[in-house]
Amino acid sequence: MIVVACPQRAERSLLAGAMSCPHCSGRLRPHGHGRRRTVRGLNDTRLSVTPRRAECADCGRTQILLSAALTARRADSTEVIGAALAAKVAGAGRRSIAARLGRPVSTVRNWLRRVPEPHAQWLWQRAVQRAVAVDRELLAGPLVQQSTLAHALNLLAGAALRYRQRFALADAPWALMCFFADGRLLAPPPFS
Repeated sequence: MIVVACPQRAERSLLAGAMSCPHCSGRLRPHGHGRRRTVRGLNDTRLSVTPRRAECADCGRTQILLSAALTARRADSTEVIGAALAAKVAGAGRRSIAARLGRPVSTVRNWLRRVPEPHAQWLWQRAVQRAVAVDRELLAGPLVQQSTLAHALNLLAGAALRYRQRFALADAPWALMCFFADGRLLAPPPFS
């Protein structure tokens, strides 16, 4: 899976032969589409998506090009999951977050558990890397945050907004934040 900030730009890049395979650095080419799925957005909106599939001309491996507006293996959009994480750092509990978003408490609890301290530190490291690449001034005198996750989300948001300004993009901030985090706002579940 390759997380892309904007599916339309990724499609143009794929058709132009400018995308590289993450395994062997070969050239990716179009290879149909993945399975159609419906994802829940904010305020009971539904997003119906069919992600693009690409195949490496050299090693033959296939990749799904997943929009950063979506989160792998989740029925909710990145914006919904991001809103839950933002509410958590603001001090809200899982029940109030679930009520605000109209999601089951168990779902919200699962999201919040997928951001333990080691993953929050990883997100912060990714945020620092992106801030350095986009605008080093984002690192000058950052506001003191109450947790590593709060600091990471704040810095990712700053980098996303500055990136939008610099390149005159209309990409959603949460999608860019997820893109900057390689599609991993939530840590993958442990394998058993």
